[in-house]
Amino acid sequence: MDFAASPRAKELTDLVTTFVAKEIEPVVDDYHRDVARGGDHTTWAESQIMTDLRAKARAQGLWNLFLPVGHDQPYAEQFGTHGGAGLTNLDYAPVAEAMGRATTLAPYVFNCNAPDTGNMEVLLKYGTPEQKQTWLEPLLDGQIRSMFGMTEPGVASSDATNMAATAVLDGDEVVINGTKWFSTGVGHPDCKVMIFM
Repeated sequence: MDFAASPRAKELTDLVTTFVAKEIEPVVDDYHRDVARGGDHTTWAESQIMTDLRAKARAQGLWNLFLPVGHDQPYAEQFGTHGGAGLTNLDYAPVAEAMGRATTLAPYVFNCNAPDTGNMEVLLKYGTPEQKQTWLEPLLDGQIRSMFGMTEPGVASSDATNMAATAVLDGDEVVINGTKWFSTGVGHPDCKVMIFM
């Protein structure tokens, strides 16, 4: 197997590397100071530094780069994803590695952070048109965040086949029974949707 990056992957890796070095790394300390100042936890707001970085990344087409081949359209034009980027996993790896140079900020700056990326892929592949409009599109647009509920008390639930919680169809409703904890993303004030495992 050829593990060489495609020209598109090389281009995006270079763009992300440059963005991280020139835009993110110089403000990391300022961002952390901003967050550490805190304030009233009931009035949480995104740091202006983060808001500005996300706007710059999006304007440069460095947005939703995780979207794999075959899933990048029809949302590419609508959300300015620069083709989605429509990379294979092999091509996305060096792009993700470049983001990893500023792990505290970069994945979120590029709208490529967990748990949102995995949740967006689930909605892309399995979501109804209504679910896509209600949850996927705002996630792709960076307007909302999501959470991923898998871990449960009492079982080794990092293994998805070992969970006790159930979701059962009952007429036109889904009845969920079980407890989740340590749920990634649940504390974010913009969290609006949960993927329940």
